[in-house]
Amino acid sequence: MQLENMIEIDGIPVKIEGERNLLEIISKSGIKLPVFCYHSDLSIYGACRMCMVEDEKGRMMAACSTVPRSGMKIKTNTSRLRKYRKSILELLLASHCRDCTTCENSGKCTLQELAVQFGITNVRFNNDKTEPKRDESSPSIVRDPSKCILCGDCVRECNEIQRVGAIDFAFRGSNATISTAFNKPIAESLCVNCGQCAAACPTGAIIVKDDTSKVLDMIDDPDVFVTCEIAPAVRVGIGQELGLDVGENTLGRIIAALHRIGIDRVFDTATGADLTVVEEANEFVERIKNGEKLPLFTSCCPAWVQYVEKKYPELISNVSTCRSPMSMFSAVVKEYFKDKLPEGKKRHYHIALMPCTAKKFECKRDEFDGVTDDVITTQELIKMIKKSGIMLGELEPESVDMPFGVASGAGVIFGVTGGVTEAVLRKVVNDNSRTALAQIEYTGVRGMDGVKEVHLPYGDTELHIAIVSGLANASRVVEGIKNGELHYDLVEVMACRGGCISGAGQPYISHRHRIKRGEGLYRSDRESAIKCSQDNFVTSELYSTVLKDSVHHLLHVQYKNS
Repeated sequence: MQLENMIEIDGIPVKIEGERNLLEIISKSGIKLPVFCYHSDLSIYGACRMCMVEDEKGRMMAACSTVPRSGMKIKTNTSRLRKYRKSILELLLASHCRDCTTCENSGKCTLQELAVQFGITNVRFNNDKTEPKRDESSPSIVRDPSKCILCGDCVRECNEIQRVGAIDFAFRGSNATISTAFNKPIAESLCVNCGQCAAACPTGAIIVKDDTSKVLDMIDDPDVFVTCEIAPAVRVGIGQELGLDVGENTLGRIIAALHRIGIDRVFDTATGADLTVVEEANEFVERIKNGEKLPLFTSCCPAWVQYVEKKYPELISNVSTCRSPMSMFSAVVKEYFKDKLPEGKKRHYHIALMPCTAKKFECKRDEFDGVTDDVITTQELIKMIKKSGIMLGELEPESVDMPFGVASGAGVIFGVTGGVTEAVLRKVVNDNSRTALAQIEYTGVRGMDGVKEVHLPYGDTELHIAIVSGLANASRVVEGIKNGELHYDLVEVMACRGGCISGAGQPYISHRHRIKRGEGLYRSDRESAIKCSQDNFVTSELYSTVLKDSVHHLLHVQYKNS
């Protein structure tokens, strides 16, 4: 008997409920098919052929690109399919660098994982290819073509989700490769250092650049005073890799781990975010009052700033002059300790722990005068913790060090899309009552949609605000503004979908986990005694001491490309 709107998977009937392809409905039935080129957020490519299945007549088809039809009878685990998949893996391994034990992606590589799953202990085919050269020109990522399996995930991420177009397929047949235009080094391409190509890569062909050795050497130097700031998104991004819950706030444990590794003082970048809120809100109000250079685009995301410089240079004057929270806070920390180094220390070295690969680029920009000496990502911190033998879940949480030991909840939510706007609105409205804060929360600033709109009364007028995450979404909004279809006063842009919680320096996550990370930051905000940046007494003190007569110099920037 054939049931309507049902499909049979290995003899088990499964209902079709709007799934786009066989792969989704097979996954729903409790079977995980091997894949390389399939990502639910990307277009269907169907190149790797690892997800092939059979129908009742023995015909083979790619599950990722086949639409489920009622009455289909699908087999996912026949001897023919197992042999087929194993042969594909052997062919991929034959042209792939096999130095797995020394690969930076070892333990997180899909090719390595599937080779173990299919019991491949020997490869029958020779690798006659000349080993290509690694591209280490970027401060953010490293490209190793010898580990590329041509799945196309990085290309589709760069072109579809980010609309940057820095890389694409080049040549054909056995000469096919992933390349920049004219095979230039990635640093000389259109790349904006967002690193989402590395996040999508299933092997070690594109990875986050590892600066941990240099950082550890500085920590070990007895003459160097080492400080570190921790971005808001890191606290909810590290847990799942170290045995804790997804989205759990691990800030206290991270601080304890960094102290054990040997860092002298640890601070919270959310304190810098409070400074950003005050400065950006003031700038926004001033532009509204003068009616000039609107919309104001946020400047917290260095990948977005670089995207404007490369694709929309005519709009760079619309980008806020405020430095990012990282660069603001680094400047303040460096200025504060300029004449206050502990006894026996001859040099100050400041590290920023970020969820973002583009921050590695930002810290090396000439405009920021080297106030941040180095940036390490969440992934690099995980390596340092593991290398040190530290069990994060066993540590007792420790507090942020003084004198910058206080941050507001508004500063913490900077790490999730909409958080910057919500924090700025709390300052612009200047009402920290529960009612006012709740009204801002329910304006539409929260949620994981790629584009959100907020309309809020302000005096005799109404503020029109767009909140954007993902550079392809940003491009669509900018094009709408340029051709007169869209009108906004403020546009918040984050290069990564969901904001910094999905930064390429974080462990890769699904959309469901992205939501949990965002909820973790909002939970921290709810538990914070200080809700608004302007109420943080530490930042108020900074304005009357360290920042006195130096606000513009330390907290603002004029990009050289503008």
